[in-house]
Amino acid sequence: MPNHIPPITAADPSTAFQRLLTVLDTLRTECPWDRKQTMETLRHLTIEETYELSDAILDGDLTEVKKELGDVMMHLVFYAKIASETNDFTIVDVLNSVCDKLVNRHPHIYGDVEVQDENDVKRNWEQIKLKEGNKSVLGGVPASLPALVKASRIQEKARGIGFDWENKTQVWEKVEEELQEFKNEYNVVDNEAIDIEKAESEFGDLIFSLVNYARFIGINPENALEKTNRKFIKRFQYIESKAKDNGQALQDMTLAEMDVYWNEAKKL
Repeated sequence: MPNHIPPITAADPSTAFQRLLTVLDTLRTECPWDRKQTMETLRHLTIEETYELSDAILDGDLTEVKKELGDVMMHLVFYAKIASETNDFTIVDVLNSVCDKLVNRHPHIYGDVEVQDENDVKRNWEQIKLKEGNKSVLGGVPASLPALVKASRIQEKARGIGFDWENKTQVWEKVEEELQEFKNEYNVVDNEAIDIEKAESEFGDLIFSLVNYARFIGINPENALEKTNRKFIKRFQYIESKAKDNGQALQDMTLAEMDVYWNEAKKL
């Protein structure tokens, strides 16, 4: 006898959310795969779903965004379901906790604190986190974040308590300074590092300063680099396609021949 299937559609958010909870309860009880899952086994799948959501956002595909949001939300409910089975916390605890945090960290909305702009909001946010027990402003930056994203988050959090450059001109001067320091450690003409560890360190400093400048002019460095990655892939695959159409093996082509197709791809 099949389990009762919750209504296919729901007219309001609370009913729709309850439907998800009911479905997860049933799957956790009846499905062999769902019964087997733990927080650890779900972790890498959640990361994958998050990246799929990110891809959909960058593609501007709102149909896929809706789908991936559902997948991520299902995972969040699943974690709470697993925790409830060991009496650690429930989905109600999770929702109340985040609501309490949002109310507490928005005293300009739910209290008598006055702010002038979003920078004031960010400064208040970080100061409240420290009062809540965080030992460092940077303590909330996950250690496992990709380096480029981590650099951006570190800088944003430091800015939140006023540790920042005054203007973008100063930041660009820092970029040029770091570029020169990298050149000093790496002989660009002879393509040889004087000291590879020092060159790597200076290259890291250069990237960090470029991330800083991007932040000052309103560019998300992660999005910018990913769009460049996609652009390169699209153009390179055009070269592969044209080579195949002409019966050419890519590895046998000269760089000049590939450049012809590359420039065609740029025009497209």
